[in-house]
Amino acid sequence: MSKSKFEMDFYPTRTNSESKIISRTDPVVYDDSYDPLSKEQVEFFEKNGYLIFEDLFSSDEVDALFNELLSLSSDDTKKNMPQFILEETQRDVRSIFEIHKISKLYGRLCRDKRILKITQQLLGSRVYIHQSRVNLKPGFDGKEFYWHSDFETWHSEDGMPNMRAVSCSISLTKNYEFNGPLMVIPGSHKEFVSCSGKTPDEHYKQSLKRQEIGTPDKEILQKMVDKSEIISAKGGAGSVIFFDCNIMHGSNGNITPYPRSNAFFVYNSIHNKLVEPFCGLNPRPDYIAEREPVPLDPVENFLDS
Repeated sequence: MSKSKFEMDFYPTRTNSESKIISRTDPVVYDDSYDPLSKEQVEFFEKNGYLIFEDLFSSDEVDALFNELLSLSSDDTKKNMPQFILEETQRDVRSIFEIHKISKLYGRLCRDKRILKITQQLLGSRVYIHQSRVNLKPGFDGKEFYWHSDFETWHSEDGMPNMRAVSCSISLTKNYEFNGPLMVIPGSHKEFVSCSGKTPDEHYKQSLKRQEIGTPDKEILQKMVDKSEIISAKGGAGSVIFFDCNIMHGSNGNITPYPRSNAFFVYNSIHNKLVEPFCGLNPRPDYIAEREPVPLDPVENFLDS
């Protein structure tokens, strides 16, 4: 990687120095046309970095998605595929990556106009799937996801140059306060946390099960929460949360009997194509970070054949 490439890195991280906060230089919302989002919704996302929609998908739609997930996660012949990430117990499936390619149903879901058009508006362009997965977080054994900014990892390990990506999480089960729902710190997307330490080679093999590198110092987290608050994305099955790629988020472990499953799509602008990873290592596999973007066209309803 050339020296000039590093000079263009506006978000240096994991340089072995202490964690620090860097001001965001990228916009949050790239299109203010207010369609399909209203002016109020756009302003809320700009300020807070997330939007929650209750019951965006019907119970019949959720049932179809959940049944597909159960079928895939219970298929022992697939558990040796690299896309299948197992819990540390090695019994239960934690996540299935590249779900939009493994499953035709989820491949249509990511193009459903109810979510695709929102991401296109927020990012001001056509979009493609940078990463897709389903997270199961089974009852009793579902482990926590520590606080982190997705963009910090995508920038460092994948080479995503700018903050022009949005995540969409679709609840396939009810998200209670106590079964490990997504938690976000509103407004934290306005600041980039440069993390300490160096990225080990093939770090993804560990981080997909338990992330330790690329997480902020406790003092910085404390300051972020003191300036804002923590919001828990509770909701029924079929609810959806959109959140900015740089918002600080995480989730607790699940020791309840109730699974907390969700489908997760990362939409990246076609103008934000990946370059060489800024950590200087080899890129992560394509099933974690798509390097050949294919723009998405919307479908009216993902259940329609």
